[in-house]
Amino acid sequence: MKELTMFMLPNCPHCKLALKFAEELIAENPEYGKIPVKMIDENKESALADKYNYYYVPSYFIGDTKLFEGHAEKADVEKVFKAALEA
Repeated sequence: MKELTMFMLPNCPHCKLALKFAEELIAENPEYGKIPVKMIDENKESALADKYNYYYVPSYFIGDTKLFEGHAEKADVEKVFKAALEA
């Protein structure tokens, strides 16, 4: 299991929804709560954000591999967690 990196903006409605979905999924599947997640505020760490190839938030990565970006549904967030468990 590798660290999951999430780029977000605090006032982004899509990011807030993705976090809500993550909380729901962790409550439903405790193994998802064991995944190390590093949440990065794009505004505060813009130099780091510039090193990754994405255009929309939220954006999820394992290492340099992009798993998902943009408006996320609960199923999209679950796919990200499943990929992190398998990595």
